[in-house]
Amino acid sequence: MEKWNQTSSDFTLLGLFPQNQTGLLLLVLIISIFSVALLGNSAMIHLIRVDPRLHTPMYILLSQLSLMDLMHISTTVPKMVFNFLSGQKTITSLGCGVQSFFFLTMAGSEGLLLASMAYDRFVAICHPLHYPIRMSKMMCLKMIIGSWTLGSINALLHTIYVLHIPYCHSRSINHFFCDVPAMIPLACMDTWVYEYMVFVSTILYLLLPFLGITSSYGRVLFAVFHMHSKEGRKKAFTTCSTHLTVVTFYYAPFVYTYLRPKSLRSPTEDKILAVFYTILTPMLNPIIYSLRNKEVLGAMTRVLGTFYSTKH
Repeated sequence: MEKWNQTSSDFTLLGLFPQNQTGLLLLVLIISIFSVALLGNSAMIHLIRVDPRLHTPMYILLSQLSLMDLMHISTTVPKMVFNFLSGQKTITSLGCGVQSFFFLTMAGSEGLLLASMAYDRFVAICHPLHYPIRMSKMMCLKMIIGSWTLGSINALLHTIYVLHIPYCHSRSINHFFCDVPAMIPLACMDTWVYEYMVFVSTILYLLLPFLGITSSYGRVLFAVFHMHSKEGRKKAFTTCSTHLTVVTFYYAPFVYTYLRPKSLRSPTEDKILAVFYTILTPMLNPIIYSLRNKEVLGAMTRVLGTFYSTKH
């Protein structure tokens, strides 16, 4: 088997769970989470599309976040489920490249989009009179296109490089998807230059946006505490705490995984952390935003009301 791995261009994904009854139960849990994520994010996109009251920059950005989460979880979970149920652990070199490209695109784009959402809330709360100008529909569109474009370019560069590294040892990736940090140890060349590139990309696409978000919300919270309106203070604080919850769930495990040097990494730890940003976060985002947002709950009530009235 090892000899076959060395001569084949295919990779082997060792997976997340053991091939036993416990593994099967955990897989059923992952499938349930995947179903909730699909339903929740699809519902959020549909809700924002059909309700005119949600056609504002904040909710347009939120619909893009739901789309990214939908693609994020669809990049990893179906292949993982198929491999477990079929007993096949192989993935072609092309398949690995496609998975890596889409995963990295969503990772980078979502990081930039979350920063755009933080800027939107900063302008809305700290500079409300300038909001229509600084967060116009055109500016919102530029933020969305910029996030997708920069995320795609970064992903393409990394994917091309990773697929052209010579793998002369085992091609068994100790992960449930083609993740760059899990593939680097399999290379039979010195990869310190590329590891430095990964480090720089993580700073540009994750750490800098995270610092921007932290700075924006620091100023927002300062402005919130000086508000005279109790209702306005409560609404602003709810919106910001919702977004900060989402940001923490997404950024913390991602930055911790990608900024650690290779010598300090543990494959098991990396896989557990990856579950947070690839599986749990896409499920939690629509739940957090819908349960803690009156506008979304109101839109949900209106859409469901219209649906039931047309049925009867």
